[in-house]
Amino acid sequence: MPEDDKPDDETSLFKRAVPGVRPIAQDRKPPSKKRPKPIPRKTIEDNQAVMQSLLSDEWEPGEVESGEELSFCRSGLQRSAFKKLRTGKFVVEGELDLHGQTVAEAREHIAGFIHEAQMRGLRCVRIIHGKGLTSPNKLPVLKNKVNHWLQQKDEVLAFCSAQPVDGGTGAVYVLLKKK
Repeated sequence: MPEDDKPDDETSLFKRAVPGVRPIAQDRKPPSKKRPKPIPRKTIEDNQAVMQSLLSDEWEPGEVESGEELSFCRSGLQRSAFKKLRTGKFVVEGELDLHGQTVAEAREHIAGFIHEAQMRGLRCVRIIHGKGLTSPNKLPVLKNKVNHWLQQKDEVLAFCSAQPVDGGTGAVYVLLKKK
């Protein structure tokens, strides 16, 4: 005897308990579109806050002038690698142009650009900050900020002003840690 025909199975007991009951006809259609995945707004906000906090303006090295070269190298980097960076011998694999951006926009773009470049396995990138010739008092605001911010990024092994053909003192080559 199959299980469904057993008098003690749950279906039989239910049918005996509610005799004469019929299912209700339904005219509604099930939803045809899949609901979009929820946007993790809080996670996005938290990630942006972390990126902002990684580049602070609280401490700044001495300000540099428009034509002054930038140069920074972490301890442990081989001299030959830094010399290769300074002479423009590394292949520039990515570029970020900050012209026309505010300090806040530039901070956010640099943090995202450096993170993305390292995730993609890029080794050398160029950041164009400009010389500040159109800034008030002809002071290079972004150049000073870039100098300050890049020194705070652990992903940055070294950076220096670019060769004249690549922007000179209005741009920097940035050497990134391997992922």
